[in-house]
Amino acid sequence: MRVLVTGGAGFIGSHLCERLLREGHDVICLDNFFTGSKRNISHLLDNSSFELVRHDVTQPILLEVDRIYNLACPASPIHYQYNPVKTTKTSVMGAINMLGIAKRVRARILQASTSEVYGDPQVHPQTEAYWGNVNTLGIRSCYDEGKRVAETLMMDYHRQNNVDIRIVRIFNTYGPKMAENDGRVVSNFILQALKGEDITVYGEGEQTRSFCFVSDLAEGLIRMMECPGFIGPVNLGNPAETTILEFAKKIIALTGSSSRIVYRPLPADDPRQRQPDISLAKKMLGWEPKVHVDEGLKQTIDYFSSRLNTA
Repeated sequence: MRVLVTGGAGFIGSHLCERLLREGHDVICLDNFFTGSKRNISHLLDNSSFELVRHDVTQPILLEVDRIYNLACPASPIHYQYNPVKTTKTSVMGAINMLGIAKRVRARILQASTSEVYGDPQVHPQTEAYWGNVNTLGIRSCYDEGKRVAETLMMDYHRQNNVDIRIVRIFNTYGPKMAENDGRVVSNFILQALKGEDITVYGEGEQTRSFCFVSDLAEGLIRMMECPGFIGPVNLGNPAETTILEFAKKIIALTGSSSRIVYRPLPADDPRQRQPDISLAKKMLGWEPKVHVDEGLKQTIDYFSSRLNTA
């Protein structure tokens, strides 16, 4: 099939492009390189089945494709808060433009939504039936609400125009090709540990997260895209929950670092708990994470270590 991956030069998008190419598809990678990197997909440029298009999803584009993975949007607080209006436009206008293609050429479209649609959850773990607890006025709202509106648009195009949609809610994901400057906890902790710097923990470190390795996520995305008759939404993530403080100590142990843990004030609207209920993914997709967090972290540490050594 001919597959479009928006945000295809990003962390998750580049892994997805590689996987789709291995499965024999023709892949169009569309990215404006705000957070994506040519380094992530440079090794694919000589592949005759791969095409790179520099484009911003907030602007219309005409393409003929069979499948659309709509991943385009800055996903880390540092990047999506840099230009919050543009972040909202990317989620909303990007969804409208991609849905327009899907409607015109009768392509199936998968929306990469996020666990952030649950906000600071009052239900734990989070199931797809939970409507969320989101601050519409906060500094994270550009991302949280943009993704919620994108889900709404998907459903409305499905109901009104019979567009073939899929919705996945992605929880914290990590692995090689994460951006060094994205401000996420995994990349922050690993780089600080490798450099022997203080590891920065916000609040008391008692907030929880659940980390899914990127290859497991790519598998879940593809299974969801090709699952007949199930549009979602469905949670994709690792239900193995850990506190941020425990996670920092694990990184120190795995890197053999002498870094100290230091504490800083908790950012506004930072969720206290984040753990997916993946019962629906198990039932409908036969999917659950396979890569143990220690093995995934070792691969990620090796990636960042090599990056530091070649810098």
